[in-house]
Amino acid sequence: MQQKPIILVTNDDGVSAPGILHLSNIAKQYGDVYVIAPDKPQSGMGHAITINSSIRIQKTNYHTGIVEEYSCTGTPVDCVKMAIHKILPNKPNLILSGINHGSNSSINVIYSGTMSAAIEGSLEGASSVGFSLCDYDINADFSATTPFIEKIISSTLTEPLPKGVCLNVNFPKLKADEINGLKVCRQAKAGWVEDFEERKDPHGRSYYWLTGKFVNFEPESKDTDEWALQNGYVSVVPTMHDLTAHQVIPHLQNIL
Repeated sequence: MQQKPIILVTNDDGVSAPGILHLSNIAKQYGDVYVIAPDKPQSGMGHAITINSSIRIQKTNYHTGIVEEYSCTGTPVDCVKMAIHKILPNKPNLILSGINHGSNSSINVIYSGTMSAAIEGSLEGASSVGFSLCDYDINADFSATTPFIEKIISSTLTEPLPKGVCLNVNFPKLKADEINGLKVCRQAKAGWVEDFEERKDPHGRSYYWLTGKFVNFEPESKDTDEWALQNGYVSVVPTMHDLTAHQVIPHLQNIL
């Protein structure tokens, strides 16, 4: 008898977050689902790993109809590593991360724990996808994401992603009948104009709170994730861990 695909589900919002509950509920239609996710929110952790303290995992029961689930005291990347090396019976056929509360488009992919878990999955040689909804509300409605997630899971199980590539999928905050479709695109050139707001604690000592405004530097470019989201599309960006500026290598070889 043919074995079911092994699907690992994780996130950075925590094992009991509404987004991961929705994602695991969809994933269980396609294989044996294992969930391991942080025991508390880990947004903005990027590709951090735990090296100066221990990591603990504990069985939990927030999800239904899956094989096993665990909470982990580590980061999203720790969760993927622990799953592959300590929990799963075999290497996963697919790793899913999310659904994140809030956008991970453009430069946000660098800071995202959600996407770092997916990137770690691709480093391990597994097809991996990170999902995010452009809605920070804890009561966000994830229902419009379902058919797109089903399509992506089915497609990646049928035809695995190229080695070292994962998908960064972002959903606009729209109702199902308002979404124009899915658009494969590139990461927009955008960033945060940041400031550190100075405040005083009860003892009169200064502390700082990071604030900022997100700016798209190429709003008219129709091949970017930011344009897709602003125009009612689900954005899909193929993403790699390789940060080499390949086009600069010949120039540096000449001058160095």
